[in-house]
Amino acid sequence: MEQFAHISVQDAQQMLANGGAECVDIRDEASFAAGHIKNSVHLTNGSLNSFMSNVEFETPVIVCCYHGHSSQQAAQFLIHQGFEEVYSMDGGFEAWRQVQPFETSKEP
Repeated sequence: MEQFAHISVQDAQQMLANGGAECVDIRDEASFAAGHIKNSVHLTNGSLNSFMSNVEFETPVIVCCYHGHSSQQAAQFLIHQGFEEVYSMDGGFEAWRQVQPFETSKEP
């Protein structure tokens, strides 16, 4: 894969349910805390190196943002970093929250 691919919410849910992919959420901290896909990684400039060190480049990665626009740039960036299979989720978290369960971050 030299370029990211688009993925629907339904296909992303199926891929994640089968344990076949990692989900990264690039939204701001408050939005992520208010709701995110279960087991997703909040990917920020500060967490990028850790993510890249802990995830195999062969593992499919699904990138989630607000509405599916910013995730396209992030997905292409991850392709350039060496990830082999990267998807931008169409509709972003707003599309996910309409049809799939999500979780919130717990207050300390």
